[in-house]
Amino acid sequence: MLARNELELRKFFAPEFIFGCGALELTGRYARNFGLRKVLLVTDAGVTGAGWAGRVCGSLDEAGISYEMFDCVFENPRSCEVTAGAEVYHAAECQGIVAVGGGSPMDCAKGIGIVSSNRRNILAFEGIDLVRMPGPPIICIPTTAGSSADVSQFAIITNEAEQRKVAIISKTLVPDIALIDPLPLTTMNTTLTVDTGMDAFSHAIEAYVSNASSPVTDLHALQAIGLEVSALPDALCAPGDLQTRYRTMLSSLHAGLAFSNASIGAVHAMSHSISGLFDLTHGRANALLLEHVVGYNYIAAPDRFDEVARTMGLRPAGLSGHERQQALIRAIGDFRRSLGIGETLSEVGVEPGDLPELARRAFVDPCMATNPRRLKPEEIEEIYAAAL
Repeated sequence: MLARNELELRKFFAPEFIFGCGALELTGRYARNFGLRKVLLVTDAGVTGAGWAGRVCGSLDEAGISYEMFDCVFENPRSCEVTAGAEVYHAAECQGIVAVGGGSPMDCAKGIGIVSSNRRNILAFEGIDLVRMPGPPIICIPTTAGSSADVSQFAIITNEAEQRKVAIISKTLVPDIALIDPLPLTTMNTTLTVDTGMDAFSHAIEAYVSNASSPVTDLHALQAIGLEVSALPDALCAPGDLQTRYRTMLSSLHAGLAFSNASIGAVHAMSHSISGLFDLTHGRANALLLEHVVGYNYIAAPDRFDEVARTMGLRPAGLSGHERQQALIRAIGDFRRSLGIGETLSEVGVEPGDLPELARRAFVDPCMATNPRRLKPEEIEEIYAAAL
């Protein structure tokens, strides 16, 4: 069982953030407030095509801020993209960074900032609190509702040579300001909506049961879970409804404030391992693993998982421990299937022979440190096998 001392001294990190319709139009104003004359605008082709990068460029133009565009960012950003971005940053003599997009552009932008200040390869900072010099000012404008990179002290970068994801965790990665606008969510397609929503859902559950959770992070985590369960299905039915998108963005914000300060667990450690080898989207990998990890972790924090179940609308009172565990597993599985995620790991390319290597990589992921149950590599392998 997890033992928590509510009176224990804690430190929390969160950026300044502006939340609501029209937030992205404030980019130029805040860049000017930071005293920036030229910024590197980090984004990707999808965000540019949807017009959101252009809206941000317009705000910078109005404020008289010059910018250099860097849109060579792809899903699961690679260390070579960070290196290339840092080279552009220096060559263009930028003083700050604006990131527009989902988790990939924002994580890449954080990496560029680290490299530009520390002059070392981004992979040298894998782990917790290994960044010595803070990066330049960074403004994050999320266009998805899931990664919460706009408010977190995490960046996930792919080591392409070793085909694995590297977790970098440092307070220096917390953006200087996040401009959180629900309007860009209205152009997200169904797959992106579901995958990013399940990422936020996983963040919230893992933060709530994390062995580093606290009363503050608990409030945010439970709010995120409740919002996601109701708002994500609504967003699929009415993708252009701004009020619904606002609720999914609010869920992502709550989840980010929770997991950035309580960290996460085995779902993310195992997801990073899969995405590194198979280049599967992060949110989809989380979705395929979540119920299986919850089932394995349940005995370590049954009261906490029961609260998750109640927040999802279940009534665990009167049931045995095993019955409560199974009810929660079914509810999470039913939720993802209701969103159209019906596949298994084997159906996305994972084979039984891959499991020992996947488990080995997940075991050493920094996110595993705050999992509520200490897992051995062979136990991690068992969880993967259950998800095949």
